[in-house]
Parts: sequence; C-alpha cells; structure tokens
Amino acid sequence: MNMTPPSAEPITAAVTAPVLALAGICKRFDGIVALDHVTLSLRPGQVLALVGENGAGKSTLVKTLTGIYQPDSGAITLDGAALRLAGPQDAMRAGITAVHQETVMFDELTVAENIFAGRQPRHGFPPRVDWCRIEREAEVLFARLEVALPVRARVKDLSVAQRHFVGIARALSQRARVVILDEPTASLSQREIRELYRIIGQLRAAGTAVIFISHKFDEIYAVADSYAVLRDGQCVATGALADIAEAELVALMVGRSVGAVFPQGDAAPGATLLEVQGYSHPTEFCDISFSVRRGEILGFYGLVGAGRSEVMQALFGLGGHSAGTLTIDGVAVAVNSPGDAIAHGIAYVPEDRQHQGAHLSLPILHNITLPILSRIGFLLRGKRAKETAIARRLCAQLELKAAHFLQPVSELSGGNQQKVVLAKWLATDPRVIILDEPTKGIDIGSKAAVHALIRQMVERGLAVILVSSELPEVLGMADRVMVMRQGRIACGFSRAEATPERVVAAASGCAVAEEAA
Repeated sequence: MNMTPPSAEPITAAVTAPVLALAGICKRFDGIVALDHVTLSLRPGQVLALVGENGAGKSTLVKTLTGIYQPDSGAITLDGAALRLAGPQDAMRAGITAVHQETVMFDELTVAENIFAGRQPRHGFPPRVDWCRIEREAEVLFARLEVALPVRARVKDLSVAQRHFVGIARALSQRARVVILDEPTASLSQREIRELYRIIGQLRAAGTAVIFISHKFDEIYAVADSYAVLRDGQCVATGALADIAEAELVALMVGRSVGAVFPQGDAAPGATLLEVQGYSHPTEFCDISFSVRRGEILGFYGLVGAGRSEVMQALFGLGGHSAGTLTIDGVAVAVNSPGDAIAHGIAYVPEDRQHQGAHLSLPILHNITLPILSRIGFLLRGKRAKETAIARRLCAQLELKAAHFLQPVSELSGGNQQKVVLAKWLATDPRVIILDEPTKGIDIGSKAAVHALIRQMVERGLAVILVSSELPEVLGMADRVMVMRQGRIACGFSRAEATPERVVAAASGCAVAEEAA
C-alpha cells in the first residue's frame, strides 16, 4: 500500500532562516542527565523526524520545548530572538504546540470548546463568551483541514484519530509556528494514517515546521524530510533522510548494529502444556479451541475487533466466559480470577500497560514484586534484600533504563514502562505467559531486547502466546499462527505455511484464505 502523503513542496530550507533553534540544551533530574548539550534547528516547512530509543531524551526535549520543563543551561531562540518558556502558556503564545499520542482534552466539552479552551473570544458588555464565533471559527479550521467533524460533538464520543484532528485544529487556531506530533499514529487505522499524512502535507506547504516522533520507520520515511537522532540524551546525528538508509539510522539510535530482527532458537517444542476447547463468550468470541506446547511460541493475529485480547483476558480470569474447558498438563482447571490463573502458572501481560499493566505511582521495585508478595512476605520483614535481588535480576535482563529502583513508573518512558510490566509477570515464574502486543509503542532497540527475552522464555520450556498486530513480528517469532476473525478462529498455520498473503487473507475473510488453508 502506498502510504506516501500527497506531494507538497516544502519551503526551501537553504533560503530560510531557522524558525526554532536549540543550542547546548542541558537538563538533569536527581543527578541523571536527561539532555546533554542538545543542539538542533528547525526551518519553516520542514518535517523533522526526531528518533531515538525509549529513554533517549525525546519526551524531555518535547517537554522543554512546550514549557513544562526549563533547561538547566543552553538557549532556545525563535526567529533568532532568545526565548524563555516559563510554562506551557508561554510556549502556546510563541506558537509551539504538541499533539500527543494520548491527547489530553476535556471529554465533557464539545470539539469547539476544546479548541478554544482557556482563550475563548468574548463580546458585549459585560464581556461574555462568544459561542457562535467559537463554533464558526472551529468549522473554518476543519474546512481548512478538509476534515468532516461536527464542532458540537462531545470529545468523549470521538475516535482516537478524531481527537488528533481536534489537537491539530487547536494548534492551527493558535497560529502555531512549530507543531510537535508525538507518536500520532499509534492507535490509528491505515485510512486514518493516510488522512494524517495529508494534513502534515498541508502544514508543511503552509510553512509550519513539524517535529514528527515515531518508532515506525515507514512513517518516518513517508512524511519527514530530515532527521535528528537522540541517544543517551545527546543529539548524535542530524541530516536529510534521503541521504541515510534505515539500517544506518537504527545503528545511530542504538549505538550498535542490531543483528537479526527476530532471533531464532534451537529449542524444539515439547508436550502440550495448555489446551483450550470450545471457549465461548456471549458477545465477544465463540468456540475457541487451540493448544500450546512447552517451548513453543503460538502467535495470534487478527484485525482490530477480531476478539484476540478478549480471549486472552478470559484465559487469565478477566471478562469471563460462558462455555468451554481449559486444561493444563491434561488436567481440567477452573480460572475464574487472575489469582486462579497465577496459581496455575498463567501470566498475562496486557496491551494497555498504563491502565492495566502497572501502578504508575508506585516505584519500579514494588511493581515488579507485587504479584509475589505472598512468597516474599507481606510485610517484607527481613525480605527487602530478596525483593531487591529479584528486581535487580529482571531489570538487568530486560535492560531497563531508570535512575533507581524506587523511581515511580510514571517517570519512565513508554518502552521502559513495558519492561517493568514484563518483569512483574516474569517474577511469578509462569509456565504459560500471554503477551498481548508486547512491543507496541516501543523503539527498535527495546523490541530486539523483548524478542530476545521471548526466545529465552521458550528455551527454558515456557509456553508463550504472542498476540500482535504487527505481521512481521508474528511471522518472525511464532512457531504456529492462529488467525482470528469476528470472534472466531478462522485458520491455523504452521511456520512454513504462514505467508503474509495467507495470514492477511484469513484475517480479512478473503476467498484466497480458504483456499490457502
């Protein structure tokens, strides 16, 4: 599929001065260097891809540019003039705005009210909010973006993509000079991604500078014209994307060559460990049957809404089911709660790490040992060394980047938050581990570490169920692939049989899938 956005001639960088420039920006937290003399510039109409591993400093840089953090040293200039951002309002007034992956908005307010929140136009005496003007100007903004979105709709009723469009409209209403798009496509469909590409093209053609942050290289090469690589808080490289290959960009990001993308092992699957027969739910899935063996990776693939996560949650005692049997080592077991699942050696790493996977306000140490407190001792009397040893071993294994074990999980990057969730469930010493989108939203270096860890799991005899929307990941890691469609298992493939064409056809219900199966 051609994901290239509509052509839009950017303003020639060679003949324009930087709209925004950073020189020697430094930022430290409790002795940890988050930004180390970062220097880069951005010109009108330029789309700069800001890339780097989780923990490289991207989020800190964005928060510095939007006034949330103030640099310890260095200078920021806008149109050549020194700029001091004491807070987010200063950044907004300067024309710098960010649209985040999880856009924060007022859910109960309308689209138009969100766009002009905090700066509503007023009229009359005494001054009153001019609601008609707010809605009229919001409609003009969406007409400019060529997006059909009712300005009186409540934000809580919008899709993720529509919320992104509201954020972009808000940026345009502020006459933004610099727009930062932070992982904007993470939860979008292919159609919505194409729509976003078109809007980025509009911003570029209008002379707006764009900082585009993404872990997906196809997106980076589709929309950006230049790149800046952050590694360990330093800007280690900048240049034109046309002059650098993807492999070179990856090597700059991780500081080393990432070898085989999907590591292969020598372990041969053993006897059947877990078997599911006729699992059904009144509304989510029907007649689900499969088995997974010791030392095997069983992949689950399907389109959004196919029911994969719902099945996995039921196996872990979440969401429930109405029929079917679950056996472990040939013995039927009842799993009616996560406690039952843990007792039978089943662990589940959820897709939504922030709301389901971790307690963000708690330290790393306590998150990791939370499921095994009964083994360590509820009051941890005399057991602190054991708890620390467990956390230290798992953090080292997962290459977790953090200041210390008592750092709150909320302060970590997305990839490192995911590593904490993985460590938490590995601490239970499971026999079966269900990984639901384990590499979603994390960088390529962290993905390689997670893939290597999965391979280590199966070599130790664990049974792994891998749920992923990334087809290369499923095909590259799984020994067998189950494809779900509309709440049912449509097909099952061996590694040799699972070609991209067959798997996608089965997931979408194409006739060729039935022939291939």
